[in-house]
Amino acid sequence: MIQVAINGYGTIGKRVADAVREQPDMEVLGVAKTRPNFEAETAVKKGYPLYAAIEERADWFAEAGLEIAGPVEDLVERADIVVDATPSGIGAENKSLYEEYDTPALYQGGEDADLVDASFNARSNFEAATGAQHVRVVSCNTTGLSRVIAPLQEAYGVEKVRATLVRRGGDPGQTSRGPINDILPDPVTIPSHHGPDVETIFPDLDIDTLGMKVPATLMHMHSLNVTLESAVDAADIRERFADESRLFLIPEAMSIDGSGKLKEYAHDAGRPRGDLWENCIWEESISTVGRDCYLFQGIHQESDVVPENVDAIRAVLGAADATESIETTNEHIGIDF
Repeated sequence: MIQVAINGYGTIGKRVADAVREQPDMEVLGVAKTRPNFEAETAVKKGYPLYAAIEERADWFAEAGLEIAGPVEDLVERADIVVDATPSGIGAENKSLYEEYDTPALYQGGEDADLVDASFNARSNFEAATGAQHVRVVSCNTTGLSRVIAPLQEAYGVEKVRATLVRRGGDPGQTSRGPINDILPDPVTIPSHHGPDVETIFPDLDIDTLGMKVPATLMHMHSLNVTLESAVDAADIRERFADESRLFLIPEAMSIDGSGKLKEYAHDAGRPRGDLWENCIWEESISTVGRDCYLFQGIHQESDVVPENVDAIRAVLGAADATESIETTNEHIGIDF
C-alpha cells in the first residue's frame, strides 16, 4: 500500500484525503494542520492521524481536546509521498522539509511552475511526472482547459486557443474573499496567468486567456474558442468528448442552465460535498464554424483537481500507467456521470 501524507487539510486536502482512502492501493498515513478547527476535528472523527504542521502549536491541539500523532516531520519521514495542499506559497516554503527526508512531493496549482520538476495533468502528460521528486498538479482552471485541449489536439490538431474565464470570487467558506457587488478584470492585462500555465502542460500551444472575477462562489465558467487545424463537425466533437471520462456533457433535456443547478444535481446524485470532479460542458454549446470550435464549460474549483492528485501519486511512484490509474481513480471515487 502506498503511504500518503497530506500536509494541509483544507478545501483541497480534505478532499484528496477522502479520495486516497477510497483507492485500493493507497492509505492515508496522516494529515497535518497548522491549528485546531472544525476541519481538524473532522479529520480525527474520520480516523485520520492528525499531525501538527507547526510544532510550537502542538499545545493548541491538546487545549482543544484533539490528540496529535506528532509533528509534521514525523509524518513526512514515514510517508512514501506527500501531497502538499497548503495555501499558495506555503508549499514552496515546505519544499526543503520534503527534500530533507527525500520524500517525493506533490504541490498545488498556486505554486510557481519553476518550483517543480514537472507540471501535471493526468489526461495530457501523465508520463512527465514518472520518477520526478517534485510535481505540481496544475490549478482547477488549467486542469479544465487541459482536459478539453488534449482530445482536440490528438484528433484534429489545435492552431489557437482563446479562453475567457469568469472566475468565482471565492470558495463558499472563504468569507474574506470578494468582490461582493462588482465585476473585476482579473487581471486587466492580457493574457491572464492561465494561458502560460496551460503552456506548462502543452509547451507548443498558442493560447490567449482573459480573466474576470464575479461575486459568486459555486464554480468558474469558461467560454472557449479553439481554432483547429482542420474543419470538423460539432457532432464529431461531441462524440469524442463523450468518450472522455472526466468530461461531463450536460444534455439539453436535463434543463441545467447554470452552476446553481449543476451543484444541486451533484448533491441529488449523492456526490460527497456536492463535488463535480469533471468538466461540465453544456452539450448544445458545442458548435463549429469552419475550423473554429466553441463551447461553455463549468469548472468546480474545489474538486476537479482531486482525481488529478490521486493519479499524480501513481505517476510519481511508477505505480501504474495513465490508463490504469485514471480508470482506478474514477471507479473508486465514483466518477460516473
